[in-house]
Amino acid sequence: MSGPSPSPNTSTRTGTGTIPPFLTESEEHTALRAAVAALGRRHGRGYDRETLWREAGALGYLGVNLPEEYGGGGGGIAELSLVLEELGAAGCPLLLMIVSPAICGTVIARFGTQAQKRQWLPGLADGSRTMAFGITEPDAGSNSHRITTTARRDDQGDGWILNGRKVFVSGVDIADATLVVGRTEGRTGNGATGSLKPCLFIVPRDADGFTRTPIDMELHAVEKQFELVLDDVRLPADALVGDEDAGLRQLFAGLNPERVMTAAYALGMARYALDRAVEYAKTRQVWAAPIGAHQAIAHPLAQSHIEIELAGLMLRKAAHLHDAGDGAGEGTGAGEAANMAKYAAGEACVRAVDRAVHTLGGNGLTREYGLASLVTAARVARIAPVSREMILNYVSHQSLGLPKSY
Repeated sequence: MSGPSPSPNTSTRTGTGTIPPFLTESEEHTALRAAVAALGRRHGRGYDRETLWREAGALGYLGVNLPEEYGGGGGGIAELSLVLEELGAAGCPLLLMIVSPAICGTVIARFGTQAQKRQWLPGLADGSRTMAFGITEPDAGSNSHRITTTARRDDQGDGWILNGRKVFVSGVDIADATLVVGRTEGRTGNGATGSLKPCLFIVPRDADGFTRTPIDMELHAVEKQFELVLDDVRLPADALVGDEDAGLRQLFAGLNPERVMTAAYALGMARYALDRAVEYAKTRQVWAAPIGAHQAIAHPLAQSHIEIELAGLMLRKAAHLHDAGDGAGEGTGAGEAANMAKYAAGEACVRAVDRAVHTLGGNGLTREYGLASLVTAARVARIAPVSREMILNYVSHQSLGLPKSY
Protein backbone atom coordinates (compact mmCIF):
# COMPACT_ATOMS: atom_id res chain seq x y z
CA MET A 1 0.00 0.00 0.00
CA SER A 2 1.49 3.32 -1.02
CA GLY A 3 -0.69 5.43 1.27
CA PRO A 4 -0.05 5.94 5.00
CA SER A 5 -0.01 2.67 6.92
CA PRO A 6 -2.72 2.07 9.52
CA SER A 7 -1.83 1.81 13.16
CA PRO A 8 -3.11 -0.69 15.70
CA ASN A 9 -5.97 0.39 17.90
CA THR A 10 -3.94 1.00 21.02
CA SER A 11 -4.86 3.29 23.89
CA THR A 12 -2.91 6.46 24.66
CA ARG A 13 -1.32 6.93 28.08
CA THR A 14 -1.59 10.32 29.77
CA GLY A 15 -0.86 11.69 33.18
CA THR A 16 -4.46 11.11 34.17
CA GLY A 17 -4.91 7.59 32.86
CA THR A 18 -5.67 5.81 29.61
CA ILE A 19 -7.57 7.51 26.80
CA PRO A 20 -9.69 5.10 24.74
CA PRO A 21 -8.32 4.98 21.19
CA PHE A 22 -11.54 6.13 19.57
CA LEU A 23 -11.45 9.44 21.48
CA THR A 24 -8.14 10.61 20.04
CA GLU A 25 -6.93 10.01 16.53
CA SER A 26 -3.47 8.56 16.01
CA GLU A 27 -0.91 10.30 13.83
CA GLU A 28 -1.24 7.48 11.30
CA HIS A 29 -5.00 7.89 11.11
CA THR A 30 -4.65 11.66 10.79
CA ALA A 31 -2.18 11.20 7.93
CA LEU A 32 -4.44 8.63 6.24
CA ARG A 33 -7.43 10.95 6.59
CA ALA A 34 -5.49 13.85 5.04
CA ALA A 35 -4.24 11.73 2.14
CA VAL A 36 -7.71 10.39 1.33
CA ALA A 37 -9.22 13.87 1.63
CA ALA A 38 -6.69 15.13 -0.92
CA LEU A 39 -7.65 12.29 -3.27
CA GLY A 40 -11.32 13.17 -2.83
CA ARG A 41 -10.72 16.85 -3.58
CA ARG A 42 -8.95 15.94 -6.82
CA HIS A 43 -12.02 14.06 -7.99
CA GLY A 44 -14.82 16.07 -6.34
CA ARG A 45 -18.54 16.00 -6.95
CA GLY A 46 -18.24 15.33 -10.69
CA TYR A 47 -16.13 12.21 -10.14
CA ASP A 48 -15.99 9.20 -12.42
CA ARG A 49 -16.60 6.16 -10.24
CA GLU A 50 -14.38 3.74 -12.17
CA THR A 51 -11.46 6.14 -12.28
CA LEU A 52 -11.68 6.93 -8.57
CA TRP A 53 -12.12 3.25 -7.69
CA ARG A 54 -8.98 2.29 -9.62
CA GLU A 55 -6.92 5.07 -8.08
CA ALA A 56 -8.12 4.35 -4.55
CA GLY A 57 -7.31 0.68 -5.11
CA ALA A 58 -3.85 1.41 -6.46
CA LEU A 59 -3.10 3.54 -3.40
CA GLY A 60 -4.18 0.72 -1.11
CA TYR A 61 -7.20 2.48 0.33
CA LEU A 62 -9.82 -0.09 -0.78
CA GLY A 63 -8.01 -2.94 0.96
CA VAL A 64 -6.74 -1.14 4.02
CA ASN A 65 -8.72 -3.55 6.24
CA LEU A 66 -7.62 -6.79 4.55
CA PRO A 67 -4.68 -9.01 5.58
CA GLU A 68 -1.24 -7.95 4.37
CA GLU A 69 -0.43 -11.46 3.14
CA TYR A 70 -3.17 -11.06 0.53
CA GLY A 71 -2.24 -7.55 -0.56
CA GLY A 72 -4.22 -5.59 2.01
CA GLY A 73 -3.10 -2.96 4.47
CA GLY A 74 -3.43 -5.10 7.58
CA GLY A 75 -5.71 -2.60 9.30
CA GLY A 76 -9.36 -2.89 10.20
CA ILE A 77 -12.80 -1.39 9.76
CA ALA A 78 -11.54 1.68 11.64
CA GLU A 79 -9.23 2.51 8.75
CA LEU A 80 -11.67 1.52 6.00
CA SER A 81 -14.50 3.60 7.46
CA LEU A 82 -12.15 6.57 7.66
CA VAL A 83 -11.44 6.25 3.92
CA LEU A 84 -15.14 6.13 3.02
CA GLU A 85 -16.01 9.05 5.30
CA GLU A 86 -13.35 11.31 3.77
CA LEU A 87 -14.34 10.47 0.21
CA GLY A 88 -17.95 11.23 1.10
CA ALA A 89 -16.98 14.52 2.70
CA ALA A 90 -15.33 15.46 -0.61
CA GLY A 91 -18.53 14.67 -2.50
CA CYS A 92 -17.35 11.41 -4.10
CA PRO A 93 -18.36 8.46 -1.90
CA LEU A 94 -17.78 4.91 -3.12
CA LEU A 95 -20.85 2.93 -2.07
CA LEU A 96 -19.37 -0.44 -2.97
CA MET A 97 -16.71 0.03 -0.28
CA ILE A 98 -19.47 -0.94 2.14
CA VAL A 99 -20.02 -4.17 0.25
CA SER A 100 -16.88 -5.42 -1.47
CA PRO A 101 -14.00 -4.95 1.01
CA ALA A 102 -16.09 -4.43 4.18
CA ILE A 103 -18.73 -7.17 4.04
CA CYS A 104 -17.37 -9.65 1.53
CA GLY A 105 -13.69 -9.07 2.23
CA THR A 106 -14.20 -9.40 5.98
CA VAL A 107 -16.22 -12.62 5.68
CA ILE A 108 -13.79 -14.28 3.26
CA ALA A 109 -10.72 -13.18 5.24
CA ARG A 110 -12.17 -14.60 8.43
CA PHE A 111 -14.05 -17.70 7.25
CA GLY A 112 -12.97 -18.47 3.69
CA THR A 113 -10.80 -21.38 2.67
CA GLN A 114 -7.21 -20.73 1.68
CA ALA A 115 -8.23 -21.17 -1.95
CA GLN A 116 -11.05 -18.62 -1.58
CA LYS A 117 -8.70 -16.15 0.10
CA ARG A 118 -6.09 -16.51 -2.64
CA GLN A 119 -8.74 -16.19 -5.34
CA TRP A 120 -10.56 -13.13 -4.01
CA LEU A 121 -8.72 -11.09 -1.40
CA PRO A 122 -5.89 -9.67 -3.56
CA GLY A 123 -8.40 -8.43 -6.13
CA LEU A 124 -10.74 -7.01 -3.49
CA ALA A 125 -7.75 -5.24 -1.94
CA ASP A 126 -6.50 -3.52 -5.09
CA GLY A 127 -9.95 -2.94 -6.58
CA SER A 128 -9.41 -5.13 -9.64
CA ARG A 129 -12.23 -7.40 -8.45
CA THR A 130 -15.47 -6.53 -6.69
CA MET A 131 -18.25 -8.41 -4.97
CA ALA A 132 -21.89 -7.56 -4.39
CA PHE A 133 -23.90 -8.80 -1.41
CA GLY A 134 -27.39 -10.28 -1.62
CA ILE A 135 -29.44 -10.71 1.54
CA THR A 136 -32.71 -8.70 1.23
CA GLU A 137 -35.74 -10.48 -0.21
CA PRO A 138 -39.11 -9.15 -1.42
CA ASP A 139 -41.16 -10.91 1.27
CA ALA A 140 -38.64 -11.00 4.12
CA GLY A 141 -37.79 -7.34 4.70
CA SER A 142 -36.00 -6.97 8.01
CA ASN A 143 -36.97 -10.49 9.12
CA SER A 144 -33.97 -12.58 8.08
CA HIS A 145 -35.73 -15.67 9.46
CA ARG A 146 -38.12 -15.45 6.50
CA ILE A 147 -35.39 -15.68 3.87
CA THR A 148 -36.56 -18.25 1.34
CA THR A 149 -33.49 -18.51 -0.90
CA THR A 150 -32.47 -22.10 -0.38
CA ALA A 151 -29.40 -24.17 -1.18
CA ARG A 152 -29.57 -27.93 -1.46
CA ARG A 153 -26.96 -30.51 -2.26
CA ASP A 154 -27.00 -31.73 -5.84
CA ASP A 155 -27.60 -35.39 -6.67
CA GLN A 156 -23.90 -36.22 -6.43
CA GLY A 157 -23.55 -34.41 -3.12
CA ASP A 158 -20.47 -32.52 -4.23
CA GLY A 159 -22.14 -29.24 -5.23
CA TRP A 160 -25.05 -26.90 -4.50
CA ILE A 161 -28.25 -25.82 -6.24
CA LEU A 162 -29.60 -22.37 -5.28
CA ASN A 163 -33.11 -21.03 -5.83
CA GLY A 164 -34.59 -17.74 -4.70
CA ARG A 165 -34.88 -13.99 -5.20
CA LYS A 166 -33.04 -10.98 -3.83
CA VAL A 167 -33.83 -7.26 -4.12
CA PHE A 168 -31.98 -3.98 -3.65
CA VAL A 169 -28.60 -5.47 -4.41
CA SER A 170 -26.08 -2.75 -5.24
CA GLY A 171 -23.62 -2.88 -8.09
CA VAL A 172 -24.33 -6.37 -9.42
CA ASP A 173 -23.64 -5.16 -12.97
CA ILE A 174 -20.05 -4.21 -12.11
CA ALA A 175 -19.32 -7.01 -9.62
CA ASP A 176 -17.45 -10.19 -10.52
CA ALA A 177 -19.60 -12.20 -8.12
CA THR A 178 -22.30 -11.82 -5.49
CA LEU A 179 -22.06 -13.16 -1.95
CA VAL A 180 -25.56 -14.58 -1.55
CA VAL A 181 -27.21 -15.42 1.76
CA GLY A 182 -29.11 -18.68 1.38
CA ARG A 183 -30.42 -21.30 3.76
CA THR A 184 -29.45 -24.93 3.93
CA GLU A 185 -31.23 -27.77 5.65
CA GLY A 186 -29.86 -28.50 9.09
CA ARG A 187 -28.43 -31.97 9.56
CA THR A 188 -27.32 -34.22 12.38
CA GLY A 189 -25.56 -37.56 12.31
CA ASN A 190 -28.96 -39.20 11.75
CA GLY A 191 -29.96 -37.05 8.78
CA ALA A 192 -31.94 -33.88 8.08
CA THR A 193 -33.41 -31.92 10.98
CA GLY A 194 -35.91 -29.98 8.89
CA SER A 195 -34.57 -26.65 10.13
CA LEU A 196 -32.97 -24.10 7.83
CA LYS A 197 -29.83 -22.18 8.67
CA PRO A 198 -28.12 -19.27 6.87
CA CYS A 199 -25.07 -19.90 4.72
CA LEU A 200 -23.05 -17.73 2.35
CA PHE A 201 -22.32 -18.65 -1.25
CA ILE A 202 -20.12 -17.01 -3.87
CA VAL A 203 -22.18 -16.81 -7.08
CA PRO A 204 -20.26 -15.75 -10.23
CA ARG A 205 -22.00 -13.08 -12.29
CA ASP A 206 -22.18 -15.36 -15.37
CA ALA A 207 -23.56 -18.44 -13.57
CA ASP A 208 -26.37 -20.19 -15.46
CA GLY A 209 -29.77 -19.36 -14.01
CA PHE A 210 -28.46 -16.22 -12.27
CA THR A 211 -30.26 -13.19 -13.74
CA ARG A 212 -30.51 -9.55 -12.73
CA THR A 213 -33.08 -6.84 -13.44
CA PRO A 214 -32.44 -3.15 -12.71
CA ILE A 215 -34.80 -1.54 -10.19
CA ASP A 216 -36.01 1.86 -11.41
CA MET A 217 -34.90 4.14 -8.56
CA GLU A 218 -35.44 7.87 -8.17
CA LEU A 219 -32.35 7.88 -5.98
CA HIS A 220 -29.46 9.69 -7.67
CA ALA A 221 -26.52 7.32 -7.27
CA VAL A 222 -23.71 6.05 -9.46
CA GLU A 223 -24.25 2.46 -8.34
CA LYS A 224 -27.48 0.85 -9.54
CA GLN A 225 -29.88 -1.40 -7.63
CA PHE A 226 -31.01 -4.80 -8.89
CA GLU A 227 -33.43 -7.62 -8.32
CA LEU A 228 -31.77 -11.03 -8.60
CA VAL A 229 -33.34 -14.34 -9.53
CA LEU A 230 -31.58 -17.64 -8.84
CA ASP A 231 -33.21 -20.41 -10.82
CA ASP A 232 -31.50 -23.76 -10.20
CA VAL A 233 -28.10 -22.08 -10.05
CA ARG A 234 -25.54 -24.89 -9.83
CA LEU A 235 -22.41 -24.14 -7.84
CA PRO A 236 -19.38 -26.24 -6.94
CA ALA A 237 -18.85 -27.37 -3.37
CA ASP A 238 -16.24 -24.67 -2.78
CA ALA A 239 -18.78 -21.91 -3.49
CA LEU A 240 -19.81 -22.24 0.16
CA VAL A 241 -17.85 -19.81 2.31
CA GLY A 242 -16.52 -21.35 5.49
CA ASP A 243 -18.34 -23.88 7.61
CA GLU A 244 -21.96 -24.78 6.90
CA ASP A 245 -22.57 -24.90 10.66
CA ALA A 246 -21.17 -21.41 11.36
CA GLY A 247 -23.72 -19.51 9.30
CA LEU A 248 -24.90 -16.94 11.86
CA ARG A 249 -21.38 -16.07 12.99
CA GLN A 250 -20.30 -15.65 9.40
CA LEU A 251 -23.34 -13.53 8.60
CA PHE A 252 -22.83 -11.17 11.54
CA ALA A 253 -19.14 -10.93 10.76
CA GLY A 254 -20.30 -9.10 7.64
CA LEU A 255 -23.32 -7.24 9.00
CA ASN A 256 -21.51 -5.36 11.78
CA PRO A 257 -18.95 -3.87 9.35
CA GLU A 258 -21.85 -3.03 7.03
CA ARG A 259 -23.47 -0.93 9.75
CA VAL A 260 -20.19 0.81 10.66
CA MET A 261 -19.44 1.57 7.02
CA THR A 262 -22.99 2.84 6.42
CA ALA A 263 -22.42 5.21 9.33
CA ALA A 264 -19.21 6.41 7.65
CA TYR A 265 -21.07 6.88 4.37
CA ALA A 266 -23.73 8.96 6.15
CA LEU A 267 -21.18 11.01 8.07
CA GLY A 268 -19.29 11.87 4.90
CA MET A 269 -22.52 13.02 3.27
CA ALA A 270 -23.45 15.06 6.33
CA ARG A 271 -20.06 16.77 6.42
CA TYR A 272 -20.27 17.57 2.73
CA ALA A 273 -23.70 19.18 3.16
CA LEU A 274 -22.68 21.12 6.26
CA ASP A 275 -19.52 22.45 4.61
CA ARG A 276 -21.53 23.75 1.65
CA ALA A 277 -24.01 25.44 4.00
CA VAL A 278 -21.33 27.04 6.19
CA GLU A 279 -19.45 28.35 3.17
CA TYR A 280 -22.66 29.85 1.80
CA ALA A 281 -23.72 31.32 5.16
CA LYS A 282 -20.37 33.10 5.49
CA THR A 283 -20.63 34.87 2.14
CA ARG A 284 -24.34 35.25 1.35
CA GLN A 285 -25.46 38.75 2.37
CA VAL A 286 -29.04 39.97 2.19
CA TRP A 287 -29.11 42.66 4.88
CA ALA A 288 -26.21 44.32 6.67
CA ALA A 289 -24.33 41.14 7.60
CA PRO A 290 -23.84 37.68 6.10
CA ILE A 291 -26.77 35.38 6.83
CA GLY A 292 -24.53 33.23 9.02
CA ALA A 293 -24.56 36.01 11.59
CA HIS A 294 -28.26 35.39 12.24
CA GLN A 295 -29.00 32.80 14.92
CA ALA A 296 -31.85 31.32 12.89
CA ILE A 297 -29.18 30.21 10.42
CA ALA A 298 -26.20 29.74 12.76
CA HIS A 299 -27.83 27.64 15.46
CA PRO A 300 -29.16 24.83 13.23
CA LEU A 301 -25.75 24.55 11.57
CA ALA A 302 -24.07 24.47 14.97
CA GLN A 303 -26.48 21.71 16.02
CA SER A 304 -25.52 19.67 12.98
CA HIS A 305 -21.83 20.12 13.74
CA ILE A 306 -22.41 18.77 17.25
CA GLU A 307 -24.51 15.87 16.00
CA ILE A 308 -21.88 14.93 13.41
CA GLU A 309 -19.13 15.00 16.04
CA LEU A 310 -21.16 12.82 18.40
CA ALA A 311 -22.00 10.32 15.66
CA GLY A 312 -18.33 10.26 14.68
CA LEU A 313 -17.35 9.27 18.21
CA MET A 314 -19.88 6.44 18.15
CA LEU A 315 -18.61 5.34 14.75
CA ARG A 316 -15.02 5.19 15.95
CA LYS A 317 -16.04 3.29 19.09
CA ALA A 318 -17.97 0.75 17.02
CA ALA A 319 -15.04 0.28 14.62
CA HIS A 320 -12.61 -0.13 17.50
CA LEU A 321 -14.80 -2.74 19.25
CA HIS A 322 -15.21 -4.64 16.02
CA ASP A 323 -11.50 -4.66 15.24
CA ALA A 324 -10.60 -5.57 18.82
CA GLY A 325 -13.06 -8.46 18.93
CA ASP A 326 -13.57 -11.70 17.08
CA GLY A 327 -15.01 -10.11 13.96
CA ALA A 328 -18.61 -11.00 14.79
CA GLY A 329 -18.85 -8.69 17.78
CA GLU A 330 -19.26 -11.48 20.28
CA GLY A 331 -18.43 -10.43 23.82
CA THR A 332 -17.24 -6.96 22.84
CA GLY A 333 -20.44 -4.96 22.41
CA ALA A 334 -19.56 -4.38 18.76
CA GLY A 335 -23.05 -5.28 17.58
CA GLU A 336 -24.71 -2.75 19.86
CA ALA A 337 -22.17 -0.06 19.01
CA ALA A 338 -22.42 -0.69 15.27
CA ASN A 339 -26.19 -0.33 15.37
CA MET A 340 -26.04 2.83 17.45
CA ALA A 341 -23.37 4.35 15.20
CA LYS A 342 -25.50 3.69 12.15
CA TYR A 343 -28.55 5.21 13.87
CA ALA A 344 -26.71 8.32 15.06
CA ALA A 345 -25.01 8.94 11.72
CA GLY A 346 -28.22 8.43 9.76
CA GLU A 347 -30.10 10.93 11.90
CA ALA A 348 -27.25 13.44 11.76
CA CYS A 349 -27.08 13.07 7.98
CA VAL A 350 -30.78 13.67 7.33
CA ARG A 351 -30.81 16.75 9.55
CA ALA A 352 -27.56 18.17 8.12
CA VAL A 353 -28.82 17.86 4.54
CA ASP A 354 -32.18 19.39 5.44
CA ARG A 355 -30.55 22.30 7.24
CA ALA A 356 -28.07 22.84 4.43
CA VAL A 357 -30.81 23.04 1.81
CA HIS A 358 -32.80 25.38 4.03
CA THR A 359 -29.76 27.61 4.51
CA LEU A 360 -29.33 28.02 0.77
CA GLY A 361 -33.03 28.48 0.11
CA GLY A 362 -33.80 28.18 -3.60
CA ASN A 363 -30.12 27.74 -4.36
CA GLY A 364 -30.18 24.58 -2.27
CA LEU A 365 -32.32 22.93 -4.93
CA THR A 366 -30.11 23.86 -7.89
CA ARG A 367 -27.67 21.51 -9.56
CA GLU A 368 -24.89 24.06 -9.05
CA TYR A 369 -24.63 23.49 -5.31
CA GLY A 370 -25.07 19.71 -5.32
CA LEU A 371 -27.40 19.46 -2.33
CA ALA A 372 -30.79 18.62 -3.81
CA SER A 373 -29.71 15.10 -4.81
CA LEU A 374 -28.67 14.46 -1.21
CA VAL A 375 -32.24 14.95 0.05
CA THR A 376 -33.17 11.50 -1.27
CA ALA A 377 -29.75 9.95 -0.66
CA ALA A 378 -29.79 10.99 3.00
CA ARG A 379 -32.97 8.99 3.57
CA VAL A 380 -31.09 5.84 2.60
CA ALA A 381 -28.95 6.28 5.71
CA ARG A 382 -32.11 5.91 7.78
CA ILE A 383 -33.59 2.88 6.07
CA ALA A 384 -30.64 0.79 4.82
CA PRO A 385 -29.24 -1.71 5.55
CA VAL A 386 -31.53 -1.74 8.56
CA SER A 387 -34.19 0.81 9.46
CA ARG A 388 -33.86 3.09 12.45
CA GLU A 389 -36.95 1.45 13.94
CA MET A 390 -35.33 -1.97 13.88
CA ILE A 391 -32.24 -0.48 15.53
CA LEU A 392 -34.47 0.98 18.25
CA ASN A 393 -36.01 -2.47 18.65
CA TYR A 394 -32.52 -3.96 18.99
CA VAL A 395 -31.45 -1.41 21.61
CA SER A 396 -34.71 -1.64 23.54
CA HIS A 397 -34.51 -5.40 24.09
CA GLN A 398 -30.76 -6.06 23.83
CA SER A 399 -29.47 -3.03 25.74
CA LEU A 400 -32.40 -2.14 27.98
CA GLY A 401 -33.81 -5.61 28.53
CA LEU A 402 -37.32 -4.68 27.47
CA PRO A 403 -39.58 -7.44 26.08
CA LYS A 404 -39.70 -7.98 22.35
CA SER A 405 -42.68 -6.70 20.36
CA TYR A 406 -42.14 -9.19 17.53
